Amino acid sequence: MRIPDDEQVRWLYLDLNSYFASVEQQINPKLRGQPVGVVPLLAGNPCCIAASREAKVFGVKTGTSMVDARRLCPGIRIVEARPQRYVEYHHQIIAAVESCIPVTGIHSIDEMACRLSGPERDPAVSLRLTHKIKETVRDIVGVVLTSSIGLAPNRWLAKVATDMQKPDGLVVIRRRDLPQILYSLAPIDLPGIGPRMNKRLEVRGITTVQRLCELTEKEMSHLWGGITGRRFWHWLQGHDIPDVVTRRSSLGHSHVLGPEVRSEAGAYGVLQRLLSKAAARLRHGNLWATGMIVFVKCYSGRSWESKASFQECQDTLTLLETLRMLWQERPSFERATPQMVGVSFVGLVADERHNLSLFGSERREALSRAMDRVNARYGRDALYFGGIHDFKTTAPTRIGFTSIPEECDWA
Repeated sequence: MRIPDDEQVRWLYLDLNSYFASVEQQINPKLRGQPVGVVPLLAGNPCCIAASREAKVFGVKTGTSMVDARRLCPGIRIVEARPQRYVEYHHQIIAAVESCIPVTGIHSIDEMACRLSGPERDPAVSLRLTHKIKETVRDIVGVVLTSSIGLAPNRWLAKVATDMQKPDGLVVIRRRDLPQILYSLAPIDLPGIGPRMNKRLEVRGITTVQRLCELTEKEMSHLWGGITGRRFWHWLQGHDIPDVVTRRSSLGHSHVLGPEVRSEAGAYGVLQRLLSKAAARLRHGNLWATGMIVFVKCYSGRSWESKASFQECQDTLTLLETLRMLWQERPSFERATPQMVGVSFVGLVADERHNLSLFGSERREALSRAMDRVNARYGRDALYFGGIHDFKTTAPTRIGFTSIPEECDWA
């Protein structure tokens, strides 16, 4: 029996609840049922990058400082983040989900989407599938790792559904439910509407999702300034439109300096470390950079930024030489304590569009790739350039909810 179009669901979206904190509770049973805050460092007064569901009850959330977290929730357990463990669990969860249904897209460390097909588009069938996924993750990966799952006619609405019931939620949106099922939300609750866009909507008197849904496709296009507005209109109607293919434009790392490296020499050493990690990511992603941006921020509010352009490059040695050239042009930080440093590669070119060098850089490229192979086989820092010897343990790999470290990031 064919399911009517307005009854079908075409996407399943899974959003893990309080992911980093849940992994910590899974690893350490003593943390289960306790309010937990995860911070990048235990030194100073860092902000929480995750809070357990028990901590959220007290108002602790992502971005809450450690001091404020302890004020809001005196019994909170503060733990230092362990990014590599979160990535390990991420891959275990993907494997568990894929034992039930293929994963179509991984959107962050704690979110993934699956396209439904055939009988799976019947809400009754997809609901059984959803329960199977939850049970499989619990049985194979861990009992603490719950998720909110959304079922909807398009991926965007399925993601919206995951936020409508937390934790351990399950929400179904069908085309016949639209748009009324969304009216309990505020515009800023919708993916893609941030503070700036929300302000623009408010200025035009659009303060509810109901009012947003009343706009025509042309009105939405005008509000967003083009194709994004039209896509929003189709999403809200429940249309399953193709994704827009985008290309990465930059790649880099930044790091807040620890007390032991808050000096000019320390800042430069950490920059070399960050550059080496980013260059490995370039090669891993088959990308070439045509520019570099370096910056230093100080506690006094003073900052320095410099840029360089060059022929398409991905070898670490040449990029380190460019960094050294930029560093020689820096102002003196003698009376200003460096707080944060960062390096980014810009103007990225994919391997298939790369122009061969006229100046014989093949040997350097081969050297960098050989070092990558050794580090992949024998572990992080098996081979490295001497300039980072005293800084190997600085700037450990961190992860955010919108980026998943690659294997080379642990080198």
